This record gives sequence, structure tokens and C-alpha cells, in this order.
Amino acid sequence: MEMDLNAQVKKACFLQRLKDFPSKLKDGVTKRIKHVQKFGKDDPRRIIHSIKVGLSLTLVSMLYYVRPLYNSFGVSGMWAILTVVVVSEFTVGGTLSKGLNRAFATLIAGALGVGAVHLARLCGHKGEPIVLGILVFSLGSAVTFSRFFPRIKQRYDYGALIFILTFSMVAVSGYRTDEILVIAYQRLSTILIGGTICILVSIFVFPVWAGEDLHKLVANNIIKLANSLEGFEGEYFPSSEKTSKETNSSVREYKSILTSESTEDTLTNLARWEPGHGRFRLRHPWTKYFKIAGLVRQCAIHFEVLNGCVLSDAKAPPDFISKIQEPCSIMSREAGEALKDIAKSIKTMSRYHVCVNTHIKNSKNAIENLRLALKLSFPETEKDLLEIIPGVTMASTLIYIVNYVEKISEAVEELSVLAHFKETLDPKLSPELGQHHLLHKGTVKPVLEGDNEEECNNSPHVVIANHNEQPPTVNENNVNLGAEKTTVVVV
Repeated sequence: MEMDLNAQVKKACFLQRLKDFPSKLKDGVTKRIKHVQKFGKDDPRRIIHSIKVGLSLTLVSMLYYVRPLYNSFGVSGMWAILTVVVVSEFTVGGTLSKGLNRAFATLIAGALGVGAVHLARLCGHKGEPIVLGILVFSLGSAVTFSRFFPRIKQRYDYGALIFILTFSMVAVSGYRTDEILVIAYQRLSTILIGGTICILVSIFVFPVWAGEDLHKLVANNIIKLANSLEGFEGEYFPSSEKTSKETNSSVREYKSILTSESTEDTLTNLARWEPGHGRFRLRHPWTKYFKIAGLVRQCAIHFEVLNGCVLSDAKAPPDFISKIQEPCSIMSREAGEALKDIAKSIKTMSRYHVCVNTHIKNSKNAIENLRLALKLSFPETEKDLLEIIPGVTMASTLIYIVNYVEKISEAVEELSVLAHFKETLDPKLSPELGQHHLLHKGTVKPVLEGDNEEECNNSPHVVIANHNEQPPTVNENNVNLGAEKTTVVVV
């Protein structure tokens, strides 16, 4: 009875699984389709690239489909198809890099292979395999060793690999055939045809430029730093206008920057292969982008410390935080504005150095105020010193970040000169607004030379008082974060 009961249970479970199989299959297929749709919507260029590869394969297959072309190249037409599969890359720079490397490596290696076969045949039937073996060993070892050099590894590694493959195949196969020149010609010509088709399709059919991707990536990473700075102010100083809920996500935007080095390195190397296009001229200073990206990444490392200060349970005393809150807020706010202007300068390829320098100067003024505030509130006992260490760590990290913002600004200014960014005057600093601002900041009145009104009106002298705001100053008795200077000129 018990065995029959178990058999019935197993049979019922099997029937239930069989019954649920169509619905599970439908759910699985629907889930996969939605995943594929989302993957395509995230970057529609992936779909376009797939279509471009299919188009290139179709065009190069004509070497087999068209009888006259097949009679000219024969089975060597397969090398053209193989070239399309290997050379087709997502970006124009990647396709050009692999295509040119394969073409030149095949040409040089094929010529050397034919020369090696003819040289070996001069040594007789017995000496021919020995000479070919020595040449294959020597060139194969030398080129393989050259692949360890960083410069060759970055730009010509694929070409070195194709050189070894082509030279070995031509040299070795030449020992058993007398039609070495015909074989070398057919393979070289079909490879050139396949590579040329790939390059033309990549450039003229919805091109994806590695240089543009690098340009946008660096600018977006700088914006992420600015957003993280803004979010930090709301997280660390809850009394500020921005709530913690609004800034919780933005304060950690920097994390993606820490893992972007390999992408930036790859895009930089590929962008150097691309011709001038759009806003980017020939020989655009792509290496400067990698330098800027390195500074941005080093700056992002300090955000890990700030994030630790936000998440840490050890906080400085509230009275100490209140003393350093305003200069720290000014530092983070002004540094964030400077980063936004830097990113805007890169995106629009315009120069906003005046506005950026103003924000950096304001940040440095806030640093001086912070130092004076720390001197005034320096604890007298070791116990108090240990309590304020978290706050001092946060403040010193902000100072490091301001210094890196200045370095990033200098690197972008160097890029703007080499890339010929256009000069742009920020609307805040336009002459019209500047004059309007001065009219509201000064007063003009005649100099009183007597007690009566008639003498005042007839006086040739006029007093012009210009009220300029000065950087915040701190004295020993009072912390004054805003001062006003009045300049009096008598004319």
C-alpha cells in the first residue's frame, strides 16, 4: 500500500510539472525577450552594429557568389570572409586598428615569406628546410618578444600576431608548392578586399566614433563628481536645504569612476586611429583626455573617504561641526560648480576658464577661513582632540578635493588650447550684466566744499564710491564670513 501511495504521489507531481511546463516555457521566453529588448534600448547602436556586420558579410560573399570573381580568387575568397568576422569592431577606431594592422602585417609578412622561400631554395633541397626552420624560429621569436613592449602591445599587438601567422604559413607552405606567388597574391588581395569593405561600412554607415565616446565619458565622469559633492553637503550637514533622501543616490555617483580606467585606456588607443570627424580635427589630442580621466579618478578616490565620513557612526561634536559647516559647505558648493563648468567646457568644446577660476578662488578663500576657524576652536585637551578627528578628516579631505579640482581645471585648459576650443564669455560675466551690477554697487555724489547748496552744485569735484565684496575674513574676536570694501575716488 505504501509503495502504491508513493507511486501515485510521484505520478501526480509529474503530471503537474507536465501541466505547468507550457506556462513556464512561455514565462521564460517572455522574460528573455524583454531582456533582449532592454539590452537593445540601452544602446541602439548595438543593433545597428549587428546589421553592419551582416551587410559586410553579404558584400564580401560576392567573391563566392559571382562566377568571375570566384574564377579570379578561388577558395582564397574565404580569407575575405574571415577578415570581415575578425576585423569588424563596434567603433570606427577599433575597425581601423584591426583592419590596418591586418593589412600591413599580411603585406609585410607575405613579402618576407616569399623572400624566405626563394632564399631557402638557393641552399639546395637538403638545406631548404633547415634555412626555413631557422628563419621561422628567428622571426617568430623576435616578433613575439616585441609584443611585450607596452607601446606595441597597445597599438600593434594584433598586427604582430597576424605577422607571425602569415609569415609562418607562407614560408612553410612554400616548401611544398611551386605557386607560392599566386597563393600569396590571392590571400593578400582577398584580405585587403574584406578589410576595405569593413572600414567603408564602419565609417559611412551610422559610424560609432571611439573619440566621441571618450569625450562624453570624461565629461560625464566630471559631472558625477560634481553631483557627489552636492550630495555630500546634504548628507553630512542635515540642516542644509537639501534633504538626505534627495542626495542619498547622488553622493555615490563617483563609484562608477573608480572602475572606468580600462574603458578610458581602450577608447584613447582606438580614438588615435580615427580620422578627423565632426568637431574633432585630425591629430586631436586624445592622450590629454586620458590624463584628465586619471586626475578625475584620483579625485574620486578621496570621495571614498567622504563617503566613509557620512556612513561612520563616529561624528564630531555638533558645536565643532557648526563652526566648520559654512566654510566646508562653501568649499563643496564652489568646487562642485567649478566641476560643472569644466564638464560644460568639455561637452561644448568652449572655454569657461574665467568662471572656473572664480569658483576655485572662492573655494581657496573658504579653505583659509576653515584654517582660521580650526585655529580658534583647537581643543586644549587630548580627549577633545580625539572627538574632533572625524570632522578634521572630513575637512582635510575636502581640501584635497579642491586641489584636485584645480589640477583638473589646468589639464582641461591645456586640452582647450591644443584642441582649439572656442572662446565663450559666461552670461554671468557679460559686459551688460557687469555694468548693471556696478550701477547698483556704487554711489555718485558731489564733494561738499561749503555749507550752502549752491556751492555744492557748482563744485567741479565728484565722489564715486564703489562697494566691492571681499573674501570672507576671520579675526581672533569674531568670525566674519563676509566683508565689504568701499573705494572712494575724487575726480
